Amino acid sequence: MSRWRRAWSVPLLVLALCIAGCATTVPSDPEGTLDRVRGGELRAGASASGELVTIDGSDVGGTLAHLVEEFAVSIDAKVTWTIGSEEDLVDGLEAGDLDLAIGGMTDATPWSTRAAVTRGYDTIPGANAPVVLLLPLGENAWLATVEGYLDKEAAR
Repeated sequence: MSRWRRAWSVPLLVLALCIAGCATTVPSDPEGTLDRVRGGELRAGASASGELVTIDGSDVGGTLAHLVEEFAVSIDAKVTWTIGSEEDLVDGLEAGDLDLAIGGMTDATPWSTRAAVTRGYDTIPGANAPVVLLLPLGENAWLATVEGYLDKEAAR
């Protein structure tokens, strides 16, 4: 190895690693969900489930729906609801038509291969088991933001 290569290889490697580290945000959203929703529209899907999610015509209510509405306010977003079956909502998450889905899904949900699943929250009024929210797969900054909010609210 030439003298020049030995002298400059370590500093150049350190510089390359620093530049790569500065350009990467962890966690990240490949589709930019958090950036799009913050200050804009939160497209939420709802499937009726006891007092967690109630549906009256086009109105969505219930304790979990209320949490989603409060979360939206915390990031300066407005919720637009889509009502459907759990399978319809998971299809909407996969198609990029929804940002999150709520219903009676628990931490034993069969949808975990098709959607990202939040931690289970068993302190939400109306929950008989740890309740989860479904989000698009791979949107990790979005998932971390939603879970951070739910962690604070579930601790109250």
